[in-house]
Amino acid sequence: MEKRYSGILMHISSLSNQFGIGSFGHSAYAFVDFLDRTEQKFWQVLPLGPLSYGDSPYQSFSAFAGNTYFIDLEFLIRDGLLSWEDLDGLNDQEEQDSVDYAKIFETRRPILEKAVQAFKENRNQDAYQHFLADNMEWVYDFADYMAIKEHFDNKSWIDWPDEEIRRRDFGSLAYYRERLADQIMYHRITQYLFFQQWNDLKSYANSKGIAIIGDMPIYVSADSSDMWTAPHYFKTDGAGRPTVVAGCPPDAFSDTGQLWGNPIYDWNAMASDGFQWWVLRMKKSLELYDWIRIDHFRGFEAYWEVPAEDDTALNGRWVKGPDKRLFNAFKESLGDNLPIIAEDLGLITEEVIELRDHLGLPGMKVLQFAYDSLGDSLYLPHRCDYNTVTYTGTHDNNTIRGWYEDDITEDTRVFFDQYSHRKADETASQAMIRQAWATNSQIAITSMQDLMDLDSKSRMNTPSTLGINWQWRMSSAIIDRMVEDYLFNLTKLYSRERTHQTPPQESYALGD
Repeated sequence: MEKRYSGILMHISSLSNQFGIGSFGHSAYAFVDFLDRTEQKFWQVLPLGPLSYGDSPYQSFSAFAGNTYFIDLEFLIRDGLLSWEDLDGLNDQEEQDSVDYAKIFETRRPILEKAVQAFKENRNQDAYQHFLADNMEWVYDFADYMAIKEHFDNKSWIDWPDEEIRRRDFGSLAYYRERLADQIMYHRITQYLFFQQWNDLKSYANSKGIAIIGDMPIYVSADSSDMWTAPHYFKTDGAGRPTVVAGCPPDAFSDTGQLWGNPIYDWNAMASDGFQWWVLRMKKSLELYDWIRIDHFRGFEAYWEVPAEDDTALNGRWVKGPDKRLFNAFKESLGDNLPIIAEDLGLITEEVIELRDHLGLPGMKVLQFAYDSLGDSLYLPHRCDYNTVTYTGTHDNNTIRGWYEDDITEDTRVFFDQYSHRKADETASQAMIRQAWATNSQIAITSMQDLMDLDSKSRMNTPSTLGINWQWRMSSAIIDRMVEDYLFNLTKLYSRERTHQTPPQESYALGD
């Protein structure tokens, strides 16, 4: 009998603490303990990179660096890098149920600068030097980029007034590295602190038999160290500006398509050196996570290319991607059977399916999409075969409760209730989670918001909107015993419980 598992989608930013945004601190360890007690196998997170445009984790200054907002301040106190006095005025955000990114942008940097100074003065540097050596392919360039970017009022490299540093002239690089040495050191050390805390948290989860599913955006931001250091990997004009950008055609989320704005890879240029950049990215991601969900997997077969000057994605066109060539490079360098989940949503063609199946990758089923047609949708639970991961919804969907109450017609509600055999005392959220757990999919995932039956105000992201996304946070006391017992019993009922490993002695109570 093939084993089946389940898990929870919960981003780091949504964890509770008193400092305005979730972190790798006590609440993260408490969440692992919650997953352990309820027999979950997987914790899925969104991308962990530093935030740029729209505070979206899918728009980052680097494909390799970490979001330093997630560095836990209390652990820095534990490690002797901060004092409680350093945090005066920060703990007034304890009761907030959303992330105030503008406030964090203003308040977090001075605190981390104090920690960096203490690190330089008091810490043994051996582990830090090993980190720099292990990540030399990206960390030096990233620190240079961020320091120079800040020097030029946080503008993207494309808009820096100094043409020589835009082109990475050797003499200009040497000048800025000397002038901005302290700022460059700040970014190197904070990356070390990020990865130190994340690796500790991941090790704790793994010791309890819990695996981390990470999310890899297919594209990078134009405002990134990746594009600054290797513009030849992208389709650009003579000044280095993107000539075309990424998006997708009109779909269920938008009548004009989604205009993401990311630069498009020049796949021929990447192929010329054996996809070296992508192989490094996959290698580092496999160190960061146990499984990787590749966002917009279909873009490897063909991608939607939009003229850079357009305001919508309507005038885009399909262009062939690297297809099997890229994955052959992965196999040659990293081995067979990579733990990848293919996000095969949207307009999926026979060619995309053939690529996914040739690679043997599990695809995705989203149950909210199952009821759109009032017919035999490919997403209905009885169509979810073993080599799939079934989700009640993704970060782009409404919550189940919000979907049921606000988004669908009465006919769809009736169909959903009948198909799911929804009970009189059962919420729509519970009915859909039960369906996901009952499928034959090897993995079933629901979001924390859906598990707690929250309404649309707790939605994580509404595509094609700005200023209202990625903000939801969980109260430290919101998971009650009834929710925990429900998840545990459901997981046991549908034989999705994992095999326990011996847990460490240390354990954290939820809300610590």
